[in-house]
Amino acid sequence: MSRTILVPIDISDSELTQRVISHVENEAKIDDAQVHFLTVIPSLPYYASLGLAYSAELPAMDDLKAEGKSQLEDIIQKFNIPTDRIHIHVAEGAPKDKILELAKTLPADLIIIASHRPDITTYLLGSNAAAVVRHAECSVLVVR
Repeated sequence: MSRTILVPIDISDSELTQRVISHVENEAKIDDAQVHFLTVIPSLPYYASLGLAYSAELPAMDDLKAEGKSQLEDIIQKFNIPTDRIHIHVAEGAPKDKILELAKTLPADLIIIASHRPDITTYLLGSNAAAVVRHAECSVLVVR
């Protein structure tokens, strides 16, 4: 029996990636798991969602996805997992929604997600990690 592990990666935060590497490698050894890496490109730039003005024209979403995939492929090289068990996904939208959607579609047996340091609004977990823990239909390993 082969397990399916989903690993959301924030390509803009290498510190978070470093935290999950050993956990992903250890879990991937169990039952020769298939590991699905996911990065999510937000539909709007973060500052635009806060209502702040910006004047630069945004690149096409296809270009952003291609660049995100390229960066994700570079990050995956840091993991010691056989390439035949690695799958790459790039999505557009809200990270928590896309993580949960892919986890259900696969279906994933485990999600391994890194969490940002919490602040007063999220208290214990980052908002994406908290939403994934609350709503996932599979086990979730949160790495901090």
